[in-house]
Amino acid sequence: MARGTIRYWAVAKDAAGVAEEAFEAATLAELITKITVGRDELARVARRSSFLVNGDPVGRRAHDAIALADGATVEVLPPFAGG
Repeated sequence: MARGTIRYWAVAKDAAGVAEEAFEAATLAELITKITVGRDELARVARRSSFLVNGDPVGRRAHDAIALADGATVEVLPPFAGG
């Protein structure tokens, strides 16, 4: 079980109610499940978001295949509008 920090950007920050928080999770999938329990709006935003783990894009890789290490920083990047 890794411990780290999750950071929320834009509408994800609004949905979470905080800019960042500590986490304990072994995989990105587990982390997403934990942060969205009881937070329906954050769950909706997370389904449409991209993620960075330690600055590296997750892309289309399965979230349960993304192992998190101690000290990891996960960033939630919702879709951005505009140009």
